[in-house]
Amino acid sequence: MAMVKQETVQGFQGLPALRQIGLMIGLAASVALGVAVVLWSQEPNYTVLYAGLGNKDAGQVVDALKKTGIAFEIDQQSGAVMVASNRVRDARMELAKEGLPEGGSMGFEMLQKDQGFGTSQFIETARYQHALEGELSRTISTLRNVESARVHLAIPKRSVFLRDRASPTASVMVNLYSGRRLNEEQVSAIVHLVSSSVPNLETAKVTIVDQRGNLLSNGSGSSGMAASSSQFSYNRKLEMTYTDRIRKLLEPIVGPGRIRATVNADLDFTVTERTQENYNPDLPALRSEQVSEETSNEKSEGASGIPGALSNQPAGQPSLVDPSTSTGDTETTSMSGNKSTRSVRNYELDKTISHTKLASGNIRRLSVAVVIDNKQELDENEELVSKPWSADELERFTTLIKESVGFNARRGDTVNVINASFVVPPEPEPVPELSLMEQPWIWDVAKQAVGALGLLIVVFGILKPVMRSLAEKGEQSAQQQAALAAAGGGEVNAGGQDQLSLSGGTPQLAGPQANSYENTLETAKTVVNDDPKRVAQVVKNWVGEDG
Repeated sequence: MAMVKQETVQGFQGLPALRQIGLMIGLAASVALGVAVVLWSQEPNYTVLYAGLGNKDAGQVVDALKKTGIAFEIDQQSGAVMVASNRVRDARMELAKEGLPEGGSMGFEMLQKDQGFGTSQFIETARYQHALEGELSRTISTLRNVESARVHLAIPKRSVFLRDRASPTASVMVNLYSGRRLNEEQVSAIVHLVSSSVPNLETAKVTIVDQRGNLLSNGSGSSGMAASSSQFSYNRKLEMTYTDRIRKLLEPIVGPGRIRATVNADLDFTVTERTQENYNPDLPALRSEQVSEETSNEKSEGASGIPGALSNQPAGQPSLVDPSTSTGDTETTSMSGNKSTRSVRNYELDKTISHTKLASGNIRRLSVAVVIDNKQELDENEELVSKPWSADELERFTTLIKESVGFNARRGDTVNVINASFVVPPEPEPVPELSLMEQPWIWDVAKQAVGALGLLIVVFGILKPVMRSLAEKGEQSAQQQAALAAAGGGEVNAGGQDQLSLSGGTPQLAGPQANSYENTLETAKTVVNDDPKRVAQVVKNWVGEDG
């Protein structure tokens, strides 16, 4: 089956050469337009991946996208990197793995650049300070809730005079992700991070502000407020610990979500230090002993004794001695002796010195309140009904709760367990789905539909009508040739003047014989009315042949 009908070819050959060239150019342009529309419809819609990137970051992002095989484009006006709308999240996750984009802040790599000739000490100091700020900004930006950060350091010049010395200060600007915030512990961590990175920087001299202008750090550095905050945090953690114990203990019995518990802990944060000395008199111990003893023995014929009044007194009355009783010479002698003993003993008593610092945060009193939902049971009709717990069951629950929290009656602890029916919360409304126009794929489908429509317009609006017109002209030309051949009783020679074609040939058109004289006459009239010049040329040829 031929791609083009014979009548279409005849109609095309029947056109002048200039019109044939114009028609071919128009058909080629139509086909090219259709192909362009189809290719345009197949291209995805590109969305900006990251805006406002520097040249270095943009180059790193482009290299990473090439490695991952994700198609991208670069906006010629803004220089933004764009990817297909359905690959934006994939591209951002792939870039996040590589740590891109790094941002505009530079760290210590700034010091590796060529500083040039004649750089002053002031420029070197400023460059080092700027590099330190960039490193701190990068470190703070690695926190999960922080999107980006900027750090400004005010480091005064050191002075040799103590009275003129000034302490450095720092200010931190954090840009948080949407819906995120920093708690007190994270703010304190950032403060200590910055103060530890700069010499002689105190934590009270660090200020942190978010993108909304909220002051996150307390610049006063009050130790009393800091202590109160830590005490409150410890109290909350202790209460949450007791609450979790109760919930985990009773949920397997009453069911998940069917118990509510609250614990109020009264804590004593008083800091007490005590020093005590104890003596035990019942346990003496001999530490040292010193004994000194002196003894003296002497014979004396004269005066003896201790000098003084007693030794100078006159002698007593003389006495007579019987010579018969005397056995020998009589010799008068006196014996004297001295002896002294001294003992020194030192005793040590049992002494105990104790220094005690009592821990703070002791529990003064616990108050526990627990609400338990009704139990669910099946009735006679196998339907689920709600029934209250019995008194014995509530008593057993109370005993379990007391054991779990360390109940102490001497402290005045209280535990109250109540059974009540919980109100069933209404079911949340489903999240509304995105409209059809907000769906990301609708634009791709619309693009393809526009491409298909354009292709159909080119085919059925341009190509088909042209082909049909050429076919109709070919049929008319064939009928005219047939009518002329029938009227002349022979064949009609269509020469170069009768019909122009791109091939330059002079084909012979032979038409079918007329069925009747009326049809032939009617056809001849039609040909004369449609193309009188051509009919005149044919008649002229006939006359020339007959002459």
